[in-house]
Amino acid sequence: MGVLLASTFSLIRLIIWMSIMSNCISISSSNPICESPYPPHAIPVYEGDVDKLQFAVNLEFLEAEYFLWAALGYGLDHFAPQLALGGPPPVGTQKAKLDSLTTNIITEFAYQEVGHLRALEKTVGLFPRPLLDLSPKNFAKLFDEAFGYELDPPFDPYRDSLNYMLSCYVIPYMGLVGYVGANPLINGYQTKRLLAGLLGVESGQDAVIRMYLYERAEELVHPYNHTVAEFTCRISELRNQLAMCGIKDKGIIVPPQLGAENRTETNVLSANSYSISYERTPGEILRVVYNTGSEHLPGGFYPLGGNGRIAREFLKTPH
Repeated sequence: MGVLLASTFSLIRLIIWMSIMSNCISISSSNPICESPYPPHAIPVYEGDVDKLQFAVNLEFLEAEYFLWAALGYGLDHFAPQLALGGPPPVGTQKAKLDSLTTNIITEFAYQEVGHLRALEKTVGLFPRPLLDLSPKNFAKLFDEAFGYELDPPFDPYRDSLNYMLSCYVIPYMGLVGYVGANPLINGYQTKRLLAGLLGVESGQDAVIRMYLYERAEELVHPYNHTVAEFTCRISELRNQLAMCGIKDKGIIVPPQLGAENRTETNVLSANSYSISYERTPGEILRVVYNTGSEHLPGGFYPLGGNGRIAREFLKTPH
């Protein structure tokens, strides 16, 4: 009898909680006092905003496909095919061998990236998904270049949770610095709101990845004689070299002169001397994600180059 009463009370509490939450959601979404006050005659989306935000669609496609495939074993063509707009499916994708913690993290990231694509579609529109190379061979080439020699065996991002999170260190940060770079160039109130929201989540994803790796900073990455911290530093150094615009990327352990207030060797969050996020231009980002050091020469994650006006314009000009 006691068990039955306890179960009944638990059910009642659940129903009451759901009712309260439903009312809160309803109030927050419909009550005028909760709506953001935009200036009179403000323009929601300036024409010049569209290309700048659409450029980010290239990175959002990359993240969505990489996270979906690794965590769930399928991509946009299965989960939300309309968002791909008929673009070619990515090559080399596979389900990663992840533990339960990492699976939960990457599954959430995957769904967040789908949401980002939906938000971009609603505000500035999408373009067809570019061809993406997410093969182990492509990642192996990237890590070989970072270390300056061929790792043996070749680095495989799908091998286990640690390898996969090291590979993720390569991706969301580029979206973060790209949004920071685009921020002062955006004018519409809807596009500003979208950019701020996208930047917030990309920053969070990058922080989760960096913290995951920082907790394992001194671990050796099997079977290589290099620590997790060294992997992050090598990737950051490679990205700085490819982008060719100074230090805008730092690993999870740094010399004190590169730490916060020149006092820390820990670098859980990558930031400049004022502890403000770095920014990158579209050209810098393409030099890195193409892995060629040139925004005019596709390769890396984008064998045929990115899509959208900005990326395609770079491809029209000579290298």
